[in-house]
Amino acid sequence: MTTTTVTDVDEALAEIVRVSRELGSDPSFVLHGGGNTSIKATGVDVTGDPVDLVLVKGSGWNLGTIEAAGFAPLRRDRLAELLRLDELDDPTMVNELRQASMDAGAPTASIEALLHAYLPGRVVLHSHADAIVALTDRDVDDAEIADALGGGVRVLPYVMPGFPLARLIARTDVGGVDAIVLRNHGLFTFGDDVDAVLQRHRELVARAGEVVGTTDWGAEGEVVACRGAAVDIARLRREISDVAGVPMHVRQSTSAKADAFARRDGVAARTSRGTATPEHVLYTKREPLVGRDVAGFADAYRSYVERNSGRATSALTPLDPAPRVVLDPEWGLLVVGETVKAMRVTHDVAVHTMDIIDAADRLGGYRSLGEGDTFDIEYWSLEQAKLAGRARKPLTGEVAIVTGAASGIGRAVAERLLDDGAAVVGLDLNPSVADAFSEESWRGVVGDVSDGDVLAEAVDLAVRDFGGVDMVVVGAGIFPPSQPIAELDDGAWDRAFRVNVTAPARLLRASQPYLALAPRGGRVVLVSTKNVAAPGPGVAAYSASKAAAAQLARVAALEWAEHGIRVNQVEPDAVFDTAIWTPELLKARAAHYGLTVEEYRTRNLLHVEVTSATVADAVAAFCESFPATTGAHLTVDGGNDRVI
Repeated sequence: MTTTTVTDVDEALAEIVRVSRELGSDPSFVLHGGGNTSIKATGVDVTGDPVDLVLVKGSGWNLGTIEAAGFAPLRRDRLAELLRLDELDDPTMVNELRQASMDAGAPTASIEALLHAYLPGRVVLHSHADAIVALTDRDVDDAEIADALGGGVRVLPYVMPGFPLARLIARTDVGGVDAIVLRNHGLFTFGDDVDAVLQRHRELVARAGEVVGTTDWGAEGEVVACRGAAVDIARLRREISDVAGVPMHVRQSTSAKADAFARRDGVAARTSRGTATPEHVLYTKREPLVGRDVAGFADAYRSYVERNSGRATSALTPLDPAPRVVLDPEWGLLVVGETVKAMRVTHDVAVHTMDIIDAADRLGGYRSLGEGDTFDIEYWSLEQAKLAGRARKPLTGEVAIVTGAASGIGRAVAERLLDDGAAVVGLDLNPSVADAFSEESWRGVVGDVSDGDVLAEAVDLAVRDFGGVDMVVVGAGIFPPSQPIAELDDGAWDRAFRVNVTAPARLLRASQPYLALAPRGGRVVLVSTKNVAAPGPGVAAYSASKAAAAQLARVAALEWAEHGIRVNQVEPDAVFDTAIWTPELLKARAAHYGLTVEEYRTRNLLHVEVTSATVADAVAAFCESFPATTGAHLTVDGGNDRVI
C-alpha cells in the first residue's frame, strides 16, 4: 500500500470535506447519499506515536453536506491485515472497521473503506455518475468502455460492494492508472492532489456523457397538470398499503419527462430490465408497476424473492411486496414511500434511471445486472440489519388535513401530527400558514375554510402529493365579541355559523370518500369547547354554533361508522396560548375575577394550565389509538365543575 501522507489530520479533513461537497453537490454524480470519499493522513495516538490513517466517509452521511465529523479515522495497518484474508463476511467486516477506528464516537465507515485504504494516492473519490453508469449498462466488452474513456482507466466487472470488491481491486494491477470503472456501479479516481483528483473525475464523467449523448441528467422538464380522478389515486394507494401491510404515501409526479416516459409504447418491456445500479433497488425495487395491477405486482415480487432466497447469506426477512414506482399511461409517474422523503428519493432515482435507460438504448441496448445480483443488494445482511433496527412512528405513511393551522390549537395539532410521522395539509386564512413548518411533509393552503373551492384544493393536494386523507382535524373556529341576545349583530352571528358549522360540514363532505379509503380507517376530530356542555351568558353566537358543530360530528359518527371512519371530539377550555389571548386581555380578565394572571390560567379543579399542546395530545390520541371508539367527547379543561 502507498504511504503518501500528510501530518495534519485537521488540514486533511478540511480538504476532503471541501472536495466531497463539490462532488456531492451534483446529483448526476451523487444521488441521495451515494458515493464515498477518503483521504490519507498521519495522526497521533494517545501514547504520542504517529498512526497511519485513512479518513473515510461515514455510512449515512451525504457527500453534498458532509462535515468533518462525518469521516471515520481508520488505522491503515489493520485494514491491510484484513485484506489478506480470503473471506470476510459483512457483519464481521463492519465490526472490524469499528475496531480499527481511532475514535469510538466516529460514524461507522463506508462499506468501501478497505478499498479506499488500498488504492494508491492520498485521495480517493467515488461516485455513481449517471454518464458512467449509462456507458457501462450495456452488453459490450470492457475494452470498448476503456477506449471510450481514454488512457489511465481500468474497467472491471461488477462485484458485490464491500470485501468482495476490495479483494478484486487488491488483486488487480492498478499501476499506471488513476481511475477505475466498475461496471453497472460507478467510478473511482485517486491521486495525491485533491483538486486534481476531482478534476480527473469530472473529465471522465464528461467524456462518458459525450459518448452517450447526454449531459442534462435528471432534468424533469416542464410541469404538467395531474390527470385522473383523485379518488382513484386514493383507491390505488389503499391497495398498495394493504399489500405493504402498513399505510404508504403515494405522490403523482408533475414532471413532463416522467409523464412522457410513462406513456410510451412498450414501457413495460423497457423498464423490466432492472435498475441502473444495484443500489437503486433499495429505493425503487427491481421493476416498476406498469399500470394498476397491484396484486399482480405483489405476486410477481414474492415469486422473485422465492426464486432467489437461496442466495441469502443469513436469515431472510421478506420485504413488503408493494411497488415503489408506478408508471401509468393516464396518470404518468407515481412514487410510493413510507415517508415523504422516501418518495422524493424514489422520484429522483426514477427520473435519473429514465435518462440512463434512454442513453444506453441509443448506444445499442440497456442491460442491467441479473436479478440475482440485484437480490443480493436488496437482501444484503447489512440492509436487513438496518430494517430490523428501524423504529416506525405511529402515523408514518398517513395524511392529515388540519384547519386553523396557522396558530393556536390548530398549529399545535399540526406540529404534533408531523412529529408523529404524518404528512399534513394545513388550512388557514392567515398567509403565514403557507410556511408554518419547514418539513417537506407539510403543505399550507391559504384561504377561507368555509370556501368550497379552498377545501377542494386542500383535499386534492393531500391526494396528489401524499396519496389520500386519513385524518381530518377541525381546528378553525372564531369567537365573536360578547353580546347579549337582545343586541346580537347579524353579521357576527352569520360569520360564527359559517366558520364554526358550515366550514366543518363542507370539509367533512369533501373528505368523506377519501376517509373511507384510509388504510387504518378514517379519523375525524372536532376541536369543540366546554361551552357545548356549559355555555355562558353573552356568547350565544359562539356557543350555539359550536353546539351545532358538535351535533354535526355526532351525526357523522352515526353515518360513517359503516365505512370504518371514527368521529370524536375534544372539548378544551381556558387555553390561553392562542392568538386571541393577548397579555393585556389576560391581565384584564384576571383582574375581573380578582386573581393573578397565574391563578387565572389555572382556575380549574386540577389547578393545571391547559395549553395548545395539551389539546394536541388529546387529538393525537384519537388519531393514533382507540380503534373501537367513535362519537366520544373528551374534555381537556383541567376539570370544570359546571361540566362535570
